[in-house]
Amino acid sequence: MVEKNPYVINFGRVPNQYISRDYLIDSVVETLESELVEEQAFKLTGIRGTGKTVTLTSIERKIRANDDWIVIGVKSNSDIVRDLVAELYSQVPFITAFVDANLNLSAFGIGLNIKKKSPVASIDFALKRILKELQKLSKRVLVTIDEARKTPEIIDFIQEFQILIREDLPLYVIVAGLYEDIEALENTEGLTFFLRATKYEMQPLNLTTIRVDYMKTIGVSEEVATEMAVLTKGYAFAYQALGKYMWDNPKKELDLSVLSKFDDALADKVYNKIWSELTSKDRWFLQFIVQKDKMSATELLETTKAKHNEWSVPRVRLSEKGIIDTRTRGEIKVKLPRFKEFVDNQILMGMI
Repeated sequence: MVEKNPYVINFGRVPNQYISRDYLIDSVVETLESELVEEQAFKLTGIRGTGKTVTLTSIERKIRANDDWIVIGVKSNSDIVRDLVAELYSQVPFITAFVDANLNLSAFGIGLNIKKKSPVASIDFALKRILKELQKLSKRVLVTIDEARKTPEIIDFIQEFQILIREDLPLYVIVAGLYEDIEALENTEGLTFFLRATKYEMQPLNLTTIRVDYMKTIGVSEEVATEMAVLTKGYAFAYQALGKYMWDNPKKELDLSVLSKFDDALADKVYNKIWSELTSKDRWFLQFIVQKDKMSATELLETTKAKHNEWSVPRVRLSEKGIIDTRTRGEIKVKLPRFKEFVDNQILMGMI
């Protein structure tokens, strides 16, 4: 029987073979499970393919292992409070019994229509009652929102969340989303609490760890594994994609066949989307930037004959998109693997 490829390139699915961000995961879990929780909201952010969903799923699994916790996943474009109450009602037997005995939530399509009790007019009130009941039982609720983006529903929920935690109720939240989506929420008026919440950026995976993984899992030599690890630049999706195509390659060599499939996966799953969201000015600058893994801002301006003010806005946008790293003053680094090859292809196709 042929052994199944352990690497996957489908977003949202936890691969059989992956490199866990143990430090980040343990930091969040330890904070949540401490006796006196100082943080009740966390943000995971990064570009597509950096492992936000896998990390969020790992946190959920660890928290679910603790009987004192109830974990509920919701969507950012749903009626979050209603869905949260509905999930608590359907998943937690003692909450089912509590609601059936004390709350008429028939107006929201939840539970029994208790004729002797007037229907609850506010789902927010119902959530507060349920959380108070959970508090009596020393239970905590973690709400997770993957692919979070600015919607009226998530804004309403965060505002309600701020009210509930001021009353010291056991509600906690973790949201995961793209840089620009999390930033849009942070900059929304009235969500100052969310702005101050602890934020974790998905950093590149450790190259040494990737090298060891490729050697053990695929069986390539240390030299080839090192070349592969460096090629990924620590980008989580690239680690999965390159592992997948090298696993399928009988020669276990980093040849043109592997690189071609690797480039296609990066373009199809990530880069085409990023490219579509860039302005023509962003793209124009990129054709010069990608020619080197690293260059100075001075060199870029000399090469392009552009002025500082012409570069300032694209610089911020390309940095926020996770394409370049400008944290070192006056220096520009390309963060994405094989992005030069992608941009060169766009030039050939007349997309710049």
